[in-house]
Amino acid sequence: MKPHMFFLLLNGWLHTLPAQQEGSASLPDVLTFQDGRPVQSAKAWPARRAELANLWQDTYTGRFPEKPPKLVNVSPGKVYSARFGTKSHITLTFAAPQQEIQFEIRLWKPTHDVRPQPLILTQPRHYQLAWAEAAVRRGYTVCLYPGVDYNHREASFPGYESVWRQAKDAYPEATWQSSLAIGAWLASRSLDYLLGKQEQVAKWQRVLIDSSQVGIIGHSRYAKQSLYAAAFDERIKAVVARSSGSPTAAGYRFTGRHTFMETVRDSPKEWAKASLKDYFGKENALPIEGNGLLAMIAPRACLLHTAYQDGSDPTFAVERTYRATKPAYKLLGAEDRLALQYRAGNHNPITEEHIQDNLDWFDWALGRRSNKPEAAQETLLHAFDWQTWKRTQSPKSLKPPAPTGSLADRLHWMLGDHPQGNLKLPQDDLPTSQVAEWSRDRWKPKGVVRRPIQFGDDVHGNLMYSQKAAAVGTPLPVVIWLHPFNYSHGYNEGYGVEGTTIYYRLAEAGFAVLCYDQLGFGDRLLEGPLFDKIFPRWSRMGRMIHDVHCAVDFIANTELKGLNLDSRSVTVLGYSLGGMVGLHAAALDDRIVKIVSVAGFTPMRTDTTDKASGGIRRWSHWHALLPRLGLFHQSESRIPYDYHDLLEAIAPRKTLIIAPAIDWHTSYTDVRACIERSSHPALTSHYPNASNQFQSTEQQLVSAWLKNM
Repeated sequence: MKPHMFFLLLNGWLHTLPAQQEGSASLPDVLTFQDGRPVQSAKAWPARRAELANLWQDTYTGRFPEKPPKLVNVSPGKVYSARFGTKSHITLTFAAPQQEIQFEIRLWKPTHDVRPQPLILTQPRHYQLAWAEAAVRRGYTVCLYPGVDYNHREASFPGYESVWRQAKDAYPEATWQSSLAIGAWLASRSLDYLLGKQEQVAKWQRVLIDSSQVGIIGHSRYAKQSLYAAAFDERIKAVVARSSGSPTAAGYRFTGRHTFMETVRDSPKEWAKASLKDYFGKENALPIEGNGLLAMIAPRACLLHTAYQDGSDPTFAVERTYRATKPAYKLLGAEDRLALQYRAGNHNPITEEHIQDNLDWFDWALGRRSNKPEAAQETLLHAFDWQTWKRTQSPKSLKPPAPTGSLADRLHWMLGDHPQGNLKLPQDDLPTSQVAEWSRDRWKPKGVVRRPIQFGDDVHGNLMYSQKAAAVGTPLPVVIWLHPFNYSHGYNEGYGVEGTTIYYRLAEAGFAVLCYDQLGFGDRLLEGPLFDKIFPRWSRMGRMIHDVHCAVDFIANTELKGLNLDSRSVTVLGYSLGGMVGLHAAALDDRIVKIVSVAGFTPMRTDTTDKASGGIRRWSHWHALLPRLGLFHQSESRIPYDYHDLLEAIAPRKTLIIAPAIDWHTSYTDVRACIERSSHPALTSHYPNASNQFQSTEQQLVSAWLKNM
């Protein structure tokens, strides 16, 4: 089918110029007021902190009540012996303007009743109770308060999930809408009792708590809630947030659809203001992100505890937040009070080792031990130092080839010096316990096979194909799927899946789909920083392209029992990062006969720092993909090649480019001009009036194009 005929079959794909993009690819600076004034001293910090608090409420949660309610009654209830201490039920009553707020808390006190006592608060979700027991064993009093979220139920804590609604109804004039933020407010009301005036001890038999040793901890949504509580209540001296995700530890700028992570559209209506969804596709316009919330906790102690393959807390996003929060802690002389700790595996489970690590941190943060826990010492995965890289290069290697040279020479120079010999990364330097097992079949349709494979330099992947199609015996066309910036799960789709994943969708359509995690992503996450040390003159992008070519070798040269692959029909399909890699790989390997790039590029020579995209340093400095590209910062017009050159090199092979009009990661005008500049005779281009995403509509379009072309 001719490209223009396929174009006529599409419905609902408008070709309109979007409004000018605004915002910044970088997280908002915590040390700059909204009006542009810098925060130059600790004396100015309280004003900036108050501004951040207002911004957070206006953007995410809605406004809290202006004044806390008065505690008017404390009713002691059941007291009984428990492991390592005693438990007691206490009902608190507060006089709010419209109605009373009454709820129960449970205190778990250690057997050795040391006074005053350190305190840890947490929400009594079943997977968090082990924290409580372990804390009591260490001598903490634990307060289990009604922060259980709206759609969770705990049989042993009846009604705890609905107290937030009672509080919301008691303040009809407040605009607060977030169950998690209201749950955090309930933690503060619990502290009103626990840290009340000394004369109330006899009246209400209040336990005596050391006000300098108060911490809070939570996992996932409860980590969000714990951060809210610490940010808005300075009585909380330390917080451990385990896998808190967006919008807290992982900013939405780095968890959009182009990462297969959580977006503003995925937040339940009970968690955030409805207006937050208006930022979908415009995440770079958010006036405050998680670094602003965490900065509100400074100089108090805060530990972000996340996992390498956490599907809600991608490492790149977390590190951007962490590093963008540090200036506030440094300003206040408390830089070591903010910490980031990685653990092996996925979002769950909470293991005994994790529990002890978390409590070790509390012991240090609250002054119960002198040495900082070894597990919480800073180790970053995405701290690529471009200046250090540059110093390791020879002057000759930093000199680009003449612009009149061949495109292949210019490409190979940019990709770095391809080493000879063994390209395998030493597995001894990659702790095997820190590599997650493949467990991504939750959307697997019937009749589709997932077949493990290995190719190239010890790259592990999977072939997805239909049993029915394979049984016919006709060679199956092959699609190599190149994933986006999904640091957590590589080629697996997470949030936003509509019906099925791309590889199963194409397998059902009769294709064999070769999938693997690219260098530095998914199960190969830890290979990224190791690669930079072992191959400092190559590039991650160079290795990614090398892996694509090895995948094509595998298709051409491997015989698989019961499966016949058509090595003459190999397509590279890439989204976001994958689109960049795919276009480069196809320009250097004519065995790739079809190319699909979805939201895959913006022209480099016009990708300057004044653009909303963030400029070319995203690729050289942030993601460490093409370090040599950083040599052209502020002289982008001198970059040796651009994407129109790649398209010309790919011609006349069949190519589909999908460039969404609403995409702050690219310059829509520049992308269109680049494509229209090309004389590629078999190029089909589409500019949907939609945001950067690769979901059902886009996947079905790609599938139809592959079958018709």
